[in-house]
Amino acid sequence: MKKSLFLQVAVLTGILALALVACKKEKSNTQDPAEQLEISTSKLSSESDAEAEVIYDGVFDDAMGVSDEVGLAGMGIFGRLNACPTVTVTRPNAPAPFPVRVVLDFGTGCVARDGHFRKGKIIHVYTNRLIIPQAVAETSFDNFYYDSTKVEGVMRIKNTSEPNVGPRFQINVINGKLTRPNGNFIKWNSEKVRTQIEGVSTPFMPMDDVFKITGGARGLVKRDTTLVGWSATILEPLIRRNNCRWIVKGTVKVVKENSTTGTRYVGVINYGMGACDNLATVTINGVVHHITLP
Repeated sequence: MKKSLFLQVAVLTGILALALVACKKEKSNTQDPAEQLEISTSKLSSESDAEAEVIYDGVFDDAMGVSDEVGLAGMGIFGRLNACPTVTVTRPNAPAPFPVRVVLDFGTGCVARDGHFRKGKIIHVYTNRLIIPQAVAETSFDNFYYDSTKVEGVMRIKNTSEPNVGPRFQINVINGKLTRPNGNFIKWNSEKVRTQIEGVSTPFMPMDDVFKITGGARGLVKRDTTLVGWSATILEPLIRRNNCRWIVKGTVKVVKENSTTGTRYVGVINYGMGACDNLATVTINGVVHHITLP
């Protein structure tokens, strides 16, 4: 009788223990809906900032790379494209060489060696050759598409180099907007400083140039029914090599609008340790998420 009672108690204890473990496991796998929303919107903000960074950063290369007359030939799309775009140069105050207006017309579209489709027009207006201190280039877009994304806004580049300092550029994106065919969009305003840190001694070989980028940005992203605003600050300078079309190193802190800087849902984008690839990570609340850059 005592043995039977002992066995019954042992079995019941085991069942209770298993139930507690299962309950605990189920709880650990169930995330609070509010927490899920915080994480997903923080990730969305970080991904959107990284995408805008890559696309508009490429526009800088395109503005610089048109020709030696306005910058350094061979950078950006001019180091990668085959037969397009058609380039039209006009001088409003001819015979004065500047200002000069350069229109890059991709027509109905072409695919570059980088695998991206472009169509429409990019318009650059230069006050002087961009490698000259105080020169300014202002870029706008006319029905321009990068793959299926419509690109809008204005980019203003100013050479702020000083004597005995490597080439430096103030780059502002004003009212930038990236719109998807389904109506989703990213709005982006950015203020960055791009300073050359390698390749200064070889001014006619732009592909060995390396830049560091500092500064910050603000954005608003709409994806389906979600609308999120954020601000971004570069923590460790972004490193951009002219022989790679992606940022290869650096970190950016992305904070959702109306969040405190101490919130655990801050996103930190990490572009890697120097390898030329389209991979980056976003860390939110200690969890690492992998993202692919455009």
